[in-house]
Amino acid sequence: MAEAAQFQRTRSAPARRWLRRTAAVLVGVPLLAGLLQIPAAPPADAEPNGTGSRTVDVSINSLTPTAPTDDDTVTVTGTVTNNGRSTITDAHVGLRLGPTLNSRSAIDSAAKRTGFAYGADGQEVGGKHTIDVDKLLAGSTRNFSLSVPVEDLDLGSDGIYQLGVALSGQTQSRQYEQVLGIERTFLPWQPSAADRKTQVSFLWPLISSAHLTARTDSDQEQTRIFRDDSLASELAPGGRLQQMVALGKDLPVTWVVDPDLLATVEAMTKNYKVMKSDGTTTAGRNQTVAKQWLMDLQDAVDGREIVSLPFADPDLASLAHRGKDVSGALGHLKSATDLASRTVETILGTKPRTDFAWPVNGAIDSSVVDVATSAGAHNVITRSDSLRETGGLPYSPTAARPIGRGNTAVVADARLSTAFQGDLSRAEGSTLAVQEFLAQTLMVTMQAPEKRRSIVIAPQRIPTASQARTMAEAMAGLDGERWTEALDLGDAAKAKPDQAATTRVPDTGSYPGSLRKQELPTEGFVEVQRTQSSLERFQVILSQPDRVVTPVGNAIMRGMSTSWRGDARGAADYRSSVKGYLTDLSQSIQLVQKSPQTLSGRSATIPVTVQNNLVQGIEGMKLVLTSGQPNRLEVDEQQAIKVEGGHSQSVKFDTTANANGTVWVTAQLYTDDGTPYGDSMTFRVKVTEITSTVMLVIAGGVLLLVLAGIRMYTQRKRATAREAADDADSPDTAPEGPGTEDPAPEGPEPQEPETGSGQQGDVTPDTGPESGDASGKGEKVDR
Repeated sequence: MAEAAQFQRTRSAPARRWLRRTAAVLVGVPLLAGLLQIPAAPPADAEPNGTGSRTVDVSINSLTPTAPTDDDTVTVTGTVTNNGRSTITDAHVGLRLGPTLNSRSAIDSAAKRTGFAYGADGQEVGGKHTIDVDKLLAGSTRNFSLSVPVEDLDLGSDGIYQLGVALSGQTQSRQYEQVLGIERTFLPWQPSAADRKTQVSFLWPLISSAHLTARTDSDQEQTRIFRDDSLASELAPGGRLQQMVALGKDLPVTWVVDPDLLATVEAMTKNYKVMKSDGTTTAGRNQTVAKQWLMDLQDAVDGREIVSLPFADPDLASLAHRGKDVSGALGHLKSATDLASRTVETILGTKPRTDFAWPVNGAIDSSVVDVATSAGAHNVITRSDSLRETGGLPYSPTAARPIGRGNTAVVADARLSTAFQGDLSRAEGSTLAVQEFLAQTLMVTMQAPEKRRSIVIAPQRIPTASQARTMAEAMAGLDGERWTEALDLGDAAKAKPDQAATTRVPDTGSYPGSLRKQELPTEGFVEVQRTQSSLERFQVILSQPDRVVTPVGNAIMRGMSTSWRGDARGAADYRSSVKGYLTDLSQSIQLVQKSPQTLSGRSATIPVTVQNNLVQGIEGMKLVLTSGQPNRLEVDEQQAIKVEGGHSQSVKFDTTANANGTVWVTAQLYTDDGTPYGDSMTFRVKVTEITSTVMLVIAGGVLLLVLAGIRMYTQRKRATAREAADDADSPDTAPEGPGTEDPAPEGPEPQEPETGSGQQGDVTPDTGPESGDASGKGEKVDR
């Protein structure tokens, strides 16, 4: 038993030691695991900027050629900037060629990824194709330029390769080589032409905001007045619109123009004025710039397809959602479409296509399509993020889609259409946008190489100058036509559609809320229509209506332009200014206020003055006077009005007084159709049928006449009595015989003295002295 006990003790001691060791190991495992995790770096994507693979900011400023072939040498230039806190040593810049990407979404993901990942970013291109950077101080920047022959890239099959530019080096905290910064781009590789190329229609928009006011000067030429002179900077060399014309001239694009821009530039080629902040105007001085731009544009579009938007590019979605219920608002779309064709043909000498409608951002719903096609456009340019695919197609289908009623939806590719948005003024942003655009177009072709399809690219409506240059560079990358070929938009609309592609127009409720918030309000369309109604009433009285209808009518259309999106205050101010100007014009024709009038007697005339301060004459109007008490004062009801420009005309109305008292009389202008024009004018008339003063005057006059008659009668009677007495005193007969006759006096015959009514030389008066005897035959007798 003792041996047994000893054996048991001998075996139990090692067992206890083993158990203690095992327990220690088990206890130490979690601790060891924790200790091992302390120095482990978190994933690269979780690191903040300035550390890890984001320590250095790598910028790719150029990549040439954008789509290389076998014999090319790829050259990449750019900068590296140390955003870390310590100096980087033993560094170099090199290229990393990743695997080919197999889908459009894979390109999207690669473009968004940041930080370095070994599997995705591939191996560094070896050989002598790196640039050493011995020391890069914190915050410092270094330029680089790398050139690698295509044959050294070891490119395999056709496709889109991810190309990275990385800086590798050491830091004080990590003294071993590591990737401290990387920037990715894409290298499309299609050295030979594809069997079936994708047809590409690229829209090249010439659109601007509203620059002209409704106002014109009062001279014979109707000098136009601009809101400001900012358009001149866009037309000048280096300006946005100058760049669009210069770059588009050599590109296979479809020109999409707003006729209002052409009309505005054409007005700038003549004498024009510019509004100042204080409301006054100053002479514009950029006629030469405008003339040169128009000549360059005419040369650029010669023989090319031109698509004209309706005049002033009206906001179709706003009309559909906010304006269609305002009576008359949709009528502006038809007028704008008709005016568009005339304007483009007159200025550019080319008849444009007006059968395309382009809602903002290509966003549509059923109501937008209904409005867009109401004015004659049967092709609606939309976008693939609005008319989404629901059939699960593995490729991007042809743009043309029949949507019923003889209309076609031309679906622009959303990825390619939005590829040039944002700030592209820096070389890095522009370069990356170009390479991604080329990669996406090649991927479209590779999705279904056995199918020939057509795609449409509809970029932003008003590209900046840098965006325009980037678009032009991207289109130049397709010049080789290895996987694409150019196609006019009109031909794209007629292409055979894919049977499996969606054709269902979204419902109204699916319209993007962000875009709906930017729409013109219903109140804006109400104001537009009120201004239009005022214009229609005003024009019928003008002798030269075009002097007002053309500038004001065009300004009314500008008030509904798509360019006002995002500037609700500016749009409201513009519409208000148009309305105010038209009101000022209409108030230039007015009645001159009369002071109180006093009418004496039963009949009299009342003059009313119409003043015309317009340059042109007015006609087709009538002035109506209305008595407040016709039983006391009757007036002629109306008189025709025709007043020359800058003149006044007084119109006289006959009145008849029936009773004494005060009467209020109202004067009102009317158009020939009986519509009141302007404000009425009321004045007071005091009517006196026969006043006491008049009675005294008449009585005095009658009394004087009576007294004069009595006096004349008395004088005649006395004269007759004297003549009778004289005859009685003289003998009845004179003695006969010689010597009885009075000898005639010698000398000349006495003459009748000259009187006020007679003439010198009259011998006898016109009538003899009165006699009581009966007058002889043929004698003239005064009674």
